Amino acid sequence: MEYGYLCLTNIFRMTLNIETPALLFSATSLILLAYTNRFLTIATIVRSLKQHYEQKESSNTLLEIKNLNLRLTLIRHMQLFGVLSLFLSVFAMLLLFVEQQLSGIYVFGLSLLCLLISLGISFWEISISVNALRLHLSDLIHSEKKKE
Repeated sequence: MEYGYLCLTNIFRMTLNIETPALLFSATSLILLAYTNRFLTIATIVRSLKQHYEQKESSNTLLEIKNLNLRLTLIRHMQLFGVLSLFLSVFAMLLLFVEQQLSGIYVFGLSLLCLLISLGISFWEISISVNALRLHLSDLIHSEKKKE
């Protein structure tokens, strides 16, 4: 019981400078730029695969398109949580500006949580990408072994 009380009193004594949430701006902006680049690259690949599929219907091509569609959905969620993190950082700064210290701390904590979620989804999307590339390369490895 005493430990919980001490934790709560530490939270209430904690102060947050208005500059701290501002530190996330450059990192979040770069992350969102990287997410957008991923999105645009995958969108281009999906368009070319769709044309390829229309010319020659292939189950492998269709599976690749479905995989890329999942990745596009994940990137959209990554962007959503990244933008939400940036928004909450700005809102935390506003709360700190109007001297709402405790609310600013909680909103900034929520901002960090959104950034963590965005990065977690990014990790998930990257692992899907790596697995798809390994599968794609395994076909080449198997055809190389057949030639030998």
